[in-house]
Amino acid sequence: MLADDPLGAARETPADMAPYRAAFSRIDPDPRQHLVVAERDGKPVGTLHLTVIPGLSRRGAARALIEAVRVHADARGEGLGTWLIEWAIAEARRQDCVLVQLTSDATRVDAHRFYERLGFEASHLGFKMPLV
Repeated sequence: MLADDPLGAARETPADMAPYRAAFSRIDPDPRQHLVVAERDGKPVGTLHLTVIPGLSRRGAARALIEAVRVHADARGEGLGTWLIEWAIAEARRQDCVLVQLTSDATRVDAHRFYERLGFEASHLGFKMPLV
């Protein structure tokens, strides 16, 4: 699913699973990392990665970061994306986060409408710098 769109196809290499397995082995034991996989008939149809970030700002508050939200093309339009985001928001609250944030590539206009419908606001301008 990570490679199932033009952006992902340019940066993911599903034929070589070694980097993904290595990443999972670093993420899995960390209690601040939550990888969610939605399944249908034993096959993955959705993913989400939630990270709880302790912080100093906002009076030492924690925040939650949502990443890698993907819904398989065959499962889109069925409410799974909404369920994944609502789970992440509930988990962020359970972990005493004061806000939940995410980024979305500027070209993903449909995703932006989806996030806004769920109550997210495009309140900040993001910047990235590739290091490799």
